[in-house]
Amino acid sequence: MADEDSESVRTAESQELAALPLPQLEALVQETCHALSILKVETEMFEKYYNKMESKDLVSHLLPSVHGSSLDMGQTRPRRKSKSRAAADRFIGLTVQQKNDLAQRELDEMKEEIQKTKGDSERIIQNYQAVMEEAAIRWADIKKAMCNFNKDIIQTISKKKGSVTATEKVLRYLEEKNHYRDAMKEKLRLKNDSLKVQKKKLQLQLKQKEEMGEALHEVDFQQLKIENAQFLEKIDERNRDLLQIKLTVGNTLQIFNSYKRKLQNATAASACLMKDISQRKEALEKMERETILVEEERTKAKGVNKQLRQQLSDYRVPPVVKYVNQKMAIDDLENNIKIWERKVEIAEMSLQSYRRAWNKVKVASNQL
Repeated sequence: MADEDSESVRTAESQELAALPLPQLEALVQETCHALSILKVETEMFEKYYNKMESKDLVSHLLPSVHGSSLDMGQTRPRRKSKSRAAADRFIGLTVQQKNDLAQRELDEMKEEIQKTKGDSERIIQNYQAVMEEAAIRWADIKKAMCNFNKDIIQTISKKKGSVTATEKVLRYLEEKNHYRDAMKEKLRLKNDSLKVQKKKLQLQLKQKEEMGEALHEVDFQQLKIENAQFLEKIDERNRDLLQIKLTVGNTLQIFNSYKRKLQNATAASACLMKDISQRKEALEKMERETILVEEERTKAKGVNKQLRQQLSDYRVPPVVKYVNQKMAIDDLENNIKIWERKVEIAEMSLQSYRRAWNKVKVASNQL
């Protein structure tokens, strides 16, 4: 009977879904996926909290018989549900206050884990820094030893290959290193012996105090543990304050560097502007000088123009008969000039012929 009911319910649901349009079906699928993701997150958080609980009383206190889900899909979906589907969706869930408590506890635990991770990371970083410093010191010692070996041994061997002196020098260098190591071992052994003696003394003093009743009791140890815990808390608090101060200093340095870069940029821009201003001042002075010269030339040109205008206004055109007579006189003078030029050319040619004849006469007289 139950199978038939469930089959009929599924058939009715499939018919209802088939009757819906495609956009509504897509919206319904998206809404269902979103609700499932929320339920998955809440379930994982509750399982994590449930696994951390120590007794079943907390479970019974945390899980009252609450019917109905805070994520009831029937309140948000636009379509009407059937009675069988609504009955199937009812399940025991957490109230909103319980969910808020779980989320707050999870947030507090995450914060504690983050702080613990930070502390562990800082300790790891400090250990790595110490290891790096030790490695740097050892590397410096190795480099120093290599330099000394190259300077004292390798250079000598390269200069004197196959010589007995170089071999003796190498052996002497190795013996010195062995003596240095033996001395260091002896020094550490003596220090270890002194620490052992000091340990025996302290053990003897502690034994004497126990025999005299001055030894520390369990209450004193508990008090010391409490004080140690308090001091450790104070140290952690101081470390947190120091970390906060370091972060503040880092942020301050970043802001200072940004302002420093801005100041440098502003200084460079100011220098460029000052250079531009000086260049523009020089150009302005040059333009002023040129303006003065132009004004002087304009004044002079204005005077000349005024004089020429005055001459032009005073000029009177001569009569036409006078112009014709003057033109005829000029033509006569030009003709006379041409005639006289021709006569001069003829006279020069006669002079040249006379000079040639004279030269011939002089030559003949000289020959006689």
